[in-house]
Amino acid sequence: MLNEHLFQLFLALLIGSVIGLEREINGKAAGFRTMALICVGSTILTLVSIHLGGTGSKDRIAANILTGIGFIGAGVVFKDGLNVTGITTAATIWVTAALGMCIGSDEYSLAIEGMILTIVVLFLFDNLLNLITRQREHRSYFIHFKKENVTNVILFKANELNLKCIKKIETKTEENIKLSLNLFGSKENLEQFNTFLIHLENVKSFESFI
Repeated sequence: MLNEHLFQLFLALLIGSVIGLEREINGKAAGFRTMALICVGSTILTLVSIHLGGTGSKDRIAANILTGIGFIGAGVVFKDGLNVTGITTAATIWVTAALGMCIGSDEYSLAIEGMILTIVVLFLFDNLLNLITRQREHRSYFIHFKKENVTNVILFKANELNLKCIKKIETKTEENIKLSLNLFGSKENLEQFNTFLIHLENVKSFESFI
């Protein structure tokens, strides 16, 4: 029994460390040590739950593990304006705890398979997402130019670069015209559009936001 428990704890340490290593490499709030401890802790609590529950309610303690893990996950989620960060790390914490519970329940194959799928999602899906983002990106522009109307020139260039104009708001003042655009397209074409604006004679200034 002791040897089996040691095996379970070391397996939990290994799985938690592998997942935590990916988070550590990417500089996330919950990294190498955190994930390892979460996986080991979930395994211990599952073993204790099985031991104390006897034949009646083996899930008495284990059922509350994910509730407690939710508090840790909430601590890595941050809101900055309209942007929310840390959701993937919170989900990873939740999955790591679940893998620890698998180990404590003697479901070793399920734990290892779950770890492999988690690593695939964290590593490969991240690269796939970056590839998609490079091909399709939203960007907002605030363009100030002289009274000469060059709006049509700007829109023609955006269309030439296969950039879709989602929103256009033009405001005319005594001295200049302010144009607000929301463009959608590839990152390469958006950078070319920036270069076009820089060299366009009548443009006084512009701001670009992702």
